[in-house]
Amino acid sequence: MDQALRRSLKEVRTHGSELLPFGTYWYSYGPGEHVIDCHWHDEAEIFYCAQGCTLFQVDTDYFLVQAGEAVYIDAGDIHAAHAYGDEGCSFFSFVFNTNLLASAQYDAVQENIIIPLQERRATLPRWIKPQEDYELELLDHITAIKKCCEDRRTGYEGAVKGQLYLMLSGLHSRNVACSRTSSNRSESSKIERLKTVIQYIQEHYGQPIRLSELAALIPMSEGQFCRFFKSMTRQTPVDYINSYRIRQAVELLRRTDRKISDIALEVGYDNISYFIRVFRKTMNCSPSEFRKKLQDSMEGPE
Repeated sequence: MDQALRRSLKEVRTHGSELLPFGTYWYSYGPGEHVIDCHWHDEAEIFYCAQGCTLFQVDTDYFLVQAGEAVYIDAGDIHAAHAYGDEGCSFFSFVFNTNLLASAQYDAVQENIIIPLQERRATLPRWIKPQEDYELELLDHITAIKKCCEDRRTGYEGAVKGQLYLMLSGLHSRNVACSRTSSNRSESSKIERLKTVIQYIQEHYGQPIRLSELAALIPMSEGQFCRFFKSMTRQTPVDYINSYRIRQAVELLRRTDRKISDIALEVGYDNISYFIRVFRKTMNCSPSEFRKKLQDSMEGPE
């Protein structure tokens, strides 16, 4: 579960490198576990559900993604996920900068395929299910990308890039690429308001954050704000702030040997008992137990 806590709201993590601008991630969650908090990043993402069922959110849309289905998230889109049902879920995530596909010089591929993708004029379907022929082809390419990234054989980077080109080429040849350039003005306003709030939380999580401060950013009354925030994220503002703070605490526990009381203060908790209680609720263990598990896993079996 701790891997999921690396996700931030407006993500500042680097996915891949300048030479290889993509990141690959595998996750597994138990029934009812919170999978991914609302966040966004400047890269596109392909989410492939390998097992179970996931309630997935992109901007203001929600859908149940079953095993064998995928979701495409355009750069900048807010998204979140929750395990759904009694089975739990596991999934593969491929996060990539669309400049990975850019041509070294301006050519027909750049003009007809890559720029329309980046401008959302001709992009992938949001929810990819094994129904239509073109969807089955897309899922075949996605599972091929997944296998390439698992095996990491010499030259796999070229195979991954090639699969992405084939996905886009197939959409254009069948004339089924999706346009998401225009959106409802009211929905766009909601999304921008939410981004304003969660960016403020990210920047100020180490300090006391009052509901009145968050509500004033939009602006709304506190009551309106709480209803708005929960309708957009399925979490209360307080639950969301706690979740973000605990993610930061996990990273500090992972990377440093600082005192737990110091970590609690740094992530915004001046009451150590409350910090431990919130941590246990989120992680199903105390901070000291979590640190011990990390140490044991590093030492390995004797």
